[in-house]
Amino acid sequence: MASQNKCIALDLGGTKLLIGIVTDAGEILESRSYPSPLAGGGQQTEIAAYMRSCLRDFLSGHPANGAGCIGAGVVGRVDGARGLWLEIEPGRCETVELARFLEDACGLPCRVDNDVRCALRAERALGHGKGLDDFIYINIGTGIASAIVSGGRVITGGSFNAGETGHIAVDISGGVQCPCGRKGCAEAIASGSGLNRRARELRPQYPNSRLEIPKEAPCRAQDIFRLAREGDALCARLAQDAQRAAAALIENLAWTLDPKAIVLGGGIVAEPWMYAEIIKRLSKNSMRFTTGVYLTSLDPRCAGLIGAAMCGFDLP
Repeated sequence: MASQNKCIALDLGGTKLLIGIVTDAGEILESRSYPSPLAGGGQQTEIAAYMRSCLRDFLSGHPANGAGCIGAGVVGRVDGARGLWLEIEPGRCETVELARFLEDACGLPCRVDNDVRCALRAERALGHGKGLDDFIYINIGTGIASAIVSGGRVITGGSFNAGETGHIAVDISGGVQCPCGRKGCAEAIASGSGLNRRARELRPQYPNSRLEIPKEAPCRAQDIFRLAREGDALCARLAQDAQRAAAALIENLAWTLDPKAIVLGGGIVAEPWMYAEIIKRLSKNSMRFTTGVYLTSLDPRCAGLIGAAMCGFDLP
């Protein structure tokens, strides 16, 4: 499909729902943030209805201004070709016609996809993935997931679950328990949620640590990394284990998929020190066929929104 000039984009994350009007050059003309309902435990039907309600509210104050389509990125399994949201996570799985739900809000055609695949679309159209037929986008944030282009095609898998690389085991000796049931998963060690769980589990072993464990909120990864640089033993252990796990994941994917480039996004690698330490741990043999492992050039605060727009434009 030929690109439209403007797209109404929705990016549903763990903490916020961001809605905006985005051009095909990635420029955000208008945007507004709403609280995300994901953490409340609701199913897709009620969350989709909430997204539609927020979209209508956004349009009441921000006219579509010539937008020709809608694009949405959501967590979990998505059948983009049929506009279906299949699952948030195991136990939260309904089949919802999300594209139709959103089309009803303003009468424009809508396309939906998994949020990380949307980020890959943005990277492919505007960032380090431009012109590449083989590259991987790895998001290391609250969780870990990837989107993969191989031979010019985005890989979705037989059940639309391809790219859940956070559950590749990278530590089979120590066996850090992951909520998925396996031990040693990259997400259990290197993600924001993994860092939080491990900090709470290991804190009693480090009585002199200066890391504060909040009762009502997760530990901040930025605090862990700052204290690690200052020599806090608990935080140094957490950060170093996360660096090793992230590097092992990157090398595993490089060996398996032979990408020309790997692009990293998400809050954990947005920390410059963490990104640099992860890169240091990559072996030359593992990465010898890649042009590089790059930090995304897109603003992490709005990359998901831009990616949702690229989905709406149906750019490759």
